Amino acid sequence: INELIQKRQLLEAFASIKYLEDETIAERDTEKYKNSLQEFIRKSKDVDLLYNCITNAIQSIVVETLEHPTVEDTMLTSLATLIAHEEAAHPNIDNSAGPSLDLLGTPRKWREEWRKAINESARKRVLRVPMVSKEEESSWLGLHLGFLQKHLKEDLLKIKLSVKKCYPEEYQVCDVYVEAFHRAIASHLQELSQRPLEFNEIYTLLDWVANTYRSELFLGHPDLKPEVKAENLSLLLTPADWDKLKNNYITSAKGKIKSYFENILRLEVTEKWEKEVHPEVKENLYHSSFSFDIQTIIGEHTKISGAVSRSLEMKMLELCLAELHKFIPRFGEEFVAWNTARDSPVFASYFAAYINSFHDLVSGLETVFKVNTEELQKIIAALTRNFTKLFVNKLRTKAQPFLKKILSKDWILAKEKPDSLVLAVSQFSEHLPHMREPLGQELLRDVHKYVVREYITQVMKSRRIMKRETRQQVSEKMNREAQILNNMLIDQGSDSEWLCPAILHIANIIGEKKKDKIKEHIKELCQDYPDIR
Repeated sequence: INELIQKRQLLEAFASIKYLEDETIAERDTEKYKNSLQEFIRKSKDVDLLYNCITNAIQSIVVETLEHPTVEDTMLTSLATLIAHEEAAHPNIDNSAGPSLDLLGTPRKWREEWRKAINESARKRVLRVPMVSKEEESSWLGLHLGFLQKHLKEDLLKIKLSVKKCYPEEYQVCDVYVEAFHRAIASHLQELSQRPLEFNEIYTLLDWVANTYRSELFLGHPDLKPEVKAENLSLLLTPADWDKLKNNYITSAKGKIKSYFENILRLEVTEKWEKEVHPEVKENLYHSSFSFDIQTIIGEHTKISGAVSRSLEMKMLELCLAELHKFIPRFGEEFVAWNTARDSPVFASYFAAYINSFHDLVSGLETVFKVNTEELQKIIAALTRNFTKLFVNKLRTKAQPFLKKILSKDWILAKEKPDSLVLAVSQFSEHLPHMREPLGQELLRDVHKYVVREYITQVMKSRRIMKRETRQQVSEKMNREAQILNNMLIDQGSDSEWLCPAILHIANIIGEKKKDKIKEHIKELCQDYPDIR
């Protein structure tokens, strides 16, 4: 009998064992072993051991089914016949009478053993899929999951085309194998999820479970239909493990998003500020990639997270906004510190470009991502005030040396170029037309007011006694400078034309020698500017 089992002639072996079993049962029932119980036990054990040998052979045949390149149809068909013969020979019996001294005549449950063997085969097949180390290949997990779906899809196709036909329909071969592979993969992924995975590795696992496993790339492949049904399978990962994996993903994403934002700052410094490259002008507005880069980072990460689940997408969006709220002030501090420490020729242009970018950022987050930007707007408002303060301070620093020379001896003798003050102011004001409204216009208006006010203040502070010819010379020079200043600022977009006559009126007063004419000029000044007392 052992030789028959070794040769896989299981039907013949079963018939021989069954004959031996029936013979032993008959002898037992005739009380042949009444006085020789040990002989009965030995013979019963022989029967049991022989049945166990067949059980082992069944397990081996099932495991080997997917190991060999081709399927032994005859072997599998006879295996199904063997199981049917055993079930007919050993119908289920009522064991309520209590355990027997022997297993003679009891069901061997080879169909259950067949199922167990399929489960073991699936487990071994999954564990045998190639997996390189992280040190050998950074994308080790993606490669491993790719091999997993390739090899197991080939196994399932083999089961559908070659294995299924060897068994009766009632065996539901494809369903049993699919469930076995599903359990084996679930166990394997559960083990993988417990490893210390990095950001990209966690996403690879999430994406594979959510978007690949049941898709046409694997279980839903057209070649596997209709036998392979993925819709009725349980979750690959338990809800607790799935949630833990998603939480780990968000936790690891925090450092990633922060580093991406910091990289934006680093590139602004190295590629723009240090190289003193002026920003582009698009539709007459200074343009920086700052807002686009930030929205791209947020968009890409929310998109891939949304491909896993809506809840993960919202968590990623919340994380990106939280990191953005930290990054924007940090960016502002760096910009202010950088330009406070040096006199950069690109400061004013990037001041305008970043103000424009802040507007685009808020608008984009509201329209594209549908988020509440109230907190971000507060942060940006504070940053804008800091930027504007720096802008005004730099303007004053540039303009003050020229303003202080007004009515000085050198200024009167025209040793200073007449357009020196204009050029100093224009270094800042010429960039404001490229700033988005209303801030650009408001700031240009403030610059216009500042220059006129400081010019007049400097004139009024002077206590110089001048001859008539000198006063006339001063008046003419003031008129020229006032016209140049006002024309420049009006051309740049200032709507403060009402400031233009102020310096002209004072210039006329200085240049006039007749008292009645002086009074007339003062009257005109007060009419144009009623707040003068």
